[in-house]
Amino acid sequence: MPTQHNLLPRPLAIFILVLCATLFAGNHIAARFAFDDGTGLLLAVLARSSASLIIMLLIAIIGRAAFKVPKPLVKFQIAVGVLIALQSLCLYSAITRIPVAMALLLVNTWPMMFILASWILGKRQPNIKTFILLMTILFGLVMVLDLRSAFNEQAVNKDALLGVVLASLSAVFLTITMWLTQYHLAPVAGSVRSSYTMLVVIIIMGIIGLSEVVPGGLDLPQSSVGWLGLGGLAVMYGIAFTLLFVLAPRLDMASNSPMLNSEPVAALFLAYALLGQLLNELQLVGGVIVVVGIVSLGLMDR
Repeated sequence: MPTQHNLLPRPLAIFILVLCATLFAGNHIAARFAFDDGTGLLLAVLARSSASLIIMLLIAIIGRAAFKVPKPLVKFQIAVGVLIALQSLCLYSAITRIPVAMALLLVNTWPMMFILASWILGKRQPNIKTFILLMTILFGLVMVLDLRSAFNEQAVNKDALLGVVLASLSAVFLTITMWLTQYHLAPVAGSVRSSYTMLVVIIIMGIIGLSEVVPGGLDLPQSSVGWLGLGGLAVMYGIAFTLLFVLAPRLDMASNSPMLNSEPVAALFLAYALLGQLLNELQLVGGVIVVVGIVSLGLMDR
């Protein structure tokens, strides 16, 4: 266990976490470029998962981790892989339909869902401060989704509505994944758990692709822009994932991890600069409320 002496200076730790959040956001921006250039959804998930698998295998091998998963935990390990596969498909599908920042704001509500599940299942006691924060986050989400404008329009954009549903499902799958990881897979080394998770994702994507359940799922990019997007999403996700995994013991995650919730903010700026996407004033205010609420949840929970 790291001592206070081994921790990185807090400004440096916060910089690294914000950098990771920006790289995660950049991964989704790159994915949008790839998809707009004809890249198949399954191919994008395969690229990201393959890069992560290679990195995690290297870390596990260098650290001489034991790859054997206790038999009672195998079903949970497989379930986590399936959930991450579903989460990836839903999120990447969502960002082709709605602004990237909106999709990431919805996905980043998983800590709120986790707390609600903990209350319902008796893992922790409800408290009024947390409840007020949860309601505040929900209020911010309503502003981000701009439901009033949507229902005032002559015809609701069904494609955008599907994007909202998919991003919300992605948050649900991520919540269940975190629950299984925390309460069932904690005894498994992180690098081993991540390696098996990515392996399951790759197998699932391969099976779906070969069976052609998702038409065009393995389509290659049509130009250099798409190839750059495909390579960028794999590289940025891999770098961020590795930085977090390797440096986590020295980043004082108990105090600083809420900084990772700056991902939607980074996505907002990147989406505006690179994709020309911009939320309206009401949505921007709502986004601020959501991010501040989630960060406050994280700080209070610690």
